[in-house]
Amino acid sequence: MGGFQLTKSNIYDLGGRRVVIAGGGGQIGQAIALRMQEHGAAVEVWDLTFPGPCSGTARRVDVTDAAAVGAAMDAAVAAMGGVDALVYAVGATGPTKLTQQYTADEWKRLIDINLNGAFNCIQSALECFDAEAPSHIVTIASIAGKEGNPRMAAYSAAKAGLIALTKSVGRELAHTRTRTHAIAPALIDTNLLKQMKPEIVAQNMAKIPMGRAGTPGEVAELAAWLISPGCTFTTGAVHDLSGGRATY
Repeated sequence: MGGFQLTKSNIYDLGGRRVVIAGGGGQIGQAIALRMQEHGAAVEVWDLTFPGPCSGTARRVDVTDAAAVGAAMDAAVAAMGGVDALVYAVGATGPTKLTQQYTADEWKRLIDINLNGAFNCIQSALECFDAEAPSHIVTIASIAGKEGNPRMAAYSAAKAGLIALTKSVGRELAHTRTRTHAIAPALIDTNLLKQMKPEIVAQNMAKIPMGRAGTPGEVAELAAWLISPGCTFTTGAVHDLSGGRATY
């Protein structure tokens, strides 16, 4: 059975939502941007490069640079009249190698991209959210952050940190109108798979009871629901998207 298809029965009302999608130039980020727009949201996408046409206004932002993120968030607020949702879809798997084979630069790069960049974006978003209105943070983590994939120590550690960051912010702000969520996908059919060795992909695919990778559209649909008016009593949570692989 194939991936998710948008139908009239699963259209959420995101009219009035103003969404920044960090990592919006990637396949998952672009799918999320398109889905948010289809549901009525205003969208700005951030990335360093944009390989193809973008859904939403594009802005080049280095998320590992806290000052650049702050300036970009101010610009997004000015352009859209405010920001009330952040999706952090930046991600890099890096090399597949034994832990002792990582260089310090390889380790730092993956922590910066997958975790420190998320901190920069979340901190800037929280500073501009309207305390009197609903606001949302969605981070794209990974099942690797829950299980710890072999030969992917840096990526797994960074995504575990991202999950913990999302949970912590959710609990800090549970008494407010801000809701935070992490999505933890298993394999998703994107170009990131090409960064992984074929045997690693095969090992991970074998763990998925549905027998296939997920699609960017399936990630996007979950992200859209998480910032919709229909999602009201969950925060600081991890939402698995793993085809049956996740059991906790």
